[in-house]
Amino acid sequence: MTKRTCPMEPHEDQDATYFASLVATGQASPDELLDEALARVAALNPALNAVVLVQEDVARAAIKAGLPDGPFRGVPFLLKDLSAEAVDFPTHSGSNMLRDTRYSYDSEIYKRMRATGVVTFGRTTSPEGGIGVVTEAAVYGGPTRNPWDVTRTSGGSSGGAGAAVAAGIVPMAHGSDGGGSVRIPASSCGLFGFKATRARFPDGPSVGEGWGGMAIDGFLSRSVRDNAAMMDACAGPDLGAPYASPAMEKTYVEAIAQPPRRLRVGVCETTFTGLAIDPECLEAVQKTARILEDLGHEIIPVCPKADHVGMMHAWTKIVACGTALWIDKTLEGKGRELQQGDVQGVAASAREFAATITGADYLAAVNKVHAYGREMAAEFADYDILLSATLAEPPAVVGRFTHDRDDYENYRVGVGGVFEYSPFCASFNASGQPAATVPMHWSAGGLPVGVHLAAAFGQDATLIAVCAELEQAAPWAARQPQMLKDYLA
Repeated sequence: MTKRTCPMEPHEDQDATYFASLVATGQASPDELLDEALARVAALNPALNAVVLVQEDVARAAIKAGLPDGPFRGVPFLLKDLSAEAVDFPTHSGSNMLRDTRYSYDSEIYKRMRATGVVTFGRTTSPEGGIGVVTEAAVYGGPTRNPWDVTRTSGGSSGGAGAAVAAGIVPMAHGSDGGGSVRIPASSCGLFGFKATRARFPDGPSVGEGWGGMAIDGFLSRSVRDNAAMMDACAGPDLGAPYASPAMEKTYVEAIAQPPRRLRVGVCETTFTGLAIDPECLEAVQKTARILEDLGHEIIPVCPKADHVGMMHAWTKIVACGTALWIDKTLEGKGRELQQGDVQGVAASAREFAATITGADYLAAVNKVHAYGREMAAEFADYDILLSATLAEPPAVVGRFTHDRDDYENYRVGVGGVFEYSPFCASFNASGQPAATVPMHWSAGGLPVGVHLAAAFGQDATLIAVCAELEQAAPWAARQPQMLKDYLA
């Protein structure tokens, strides 16, 4: 596809659903769409460092063999370079130690994504092991940068996905979220990101759950409808899943077809621990609250009462143990000890921290997370939706949360650490509740600032309906970073 005959210029209608309609009506071919996506990788990726491990031959062969007749037939697509195991797509998983890993099987989530008809042609960058609010993995030779301002981070851990979608390389990309890893980059890059209720999507066959049930796959998109259709295609347990999420009364696509009933919206203008947030983030929350009130929803000032700090310390222990697991399993397979340059400082120190955690400590951390989920569930007896900022400040400067440091616990929960920067997202990985970030504001300096919405466990349909209502009330898809405008000029 060329810019002249079929431009991939984002505006309100030109999302993945739109491009699939061009293929369906013969106005564009999958090969033309792939041509343009690859041209954008060549033109834009050097400044971003977001797209890696491009497999053009695999994508061309899939087109030639005949694509599945799904909702996104012919649309270029990218997998996160973490999980989403696929025979045809090698991975680094953000780590030098896992460089060029090949899989002998396709994960169930990849099979379901492929069945939508997308043309997968590569992967997007991720921090090592997925433990970061930035994407600055050494294996990629440098940080991944934000299309809106390349001195800023695109977020993490699905930072490459956020940058690729925001820059217009693809209209939607795969991500995953264990503590905000879809929502943080979506907020940082001016996109829509949705974390579904725990166990909504399959984890098999490699694992039964990730990070004690806190991790889940997801998608970053320009539009709510794209996310809804992809989540519908991927929803449901796989064979042998240890548990499943509650059945939805409506599919995601059905849920966005009409506005939700008028809801009680709890609005938190601080962090959940009562600390002030950046004025730009506060403005985003207040602006969104006014829109929801104008739409007829009831606004209730709140600050959820739960042990948020205790939860984050428990989360930190669980993720440290998960990090130690993949490092030790990899070393066992290689038959050697950890060597200099295998992993970066944060991952290495997470492994060291995990060595101080007993089995009883780990189970206590899991129990703490479960107790926190009950505390948050009780909060939602008083309101239907909880509105807050997604991050406590606009996207951070590249290098601020570098992984080249050896103080994992302090990195997460210490002064100036990740929890202060991202105090909202992990709450809903711990509770398992559905949560989303919606791009409702841009700072005076032109940086995206997302707002965060969450609903009660299993109430994905209500949540995504509210997101779609906000999208109609304050459309965002026509906004473009300058680098994309320059490319299209």
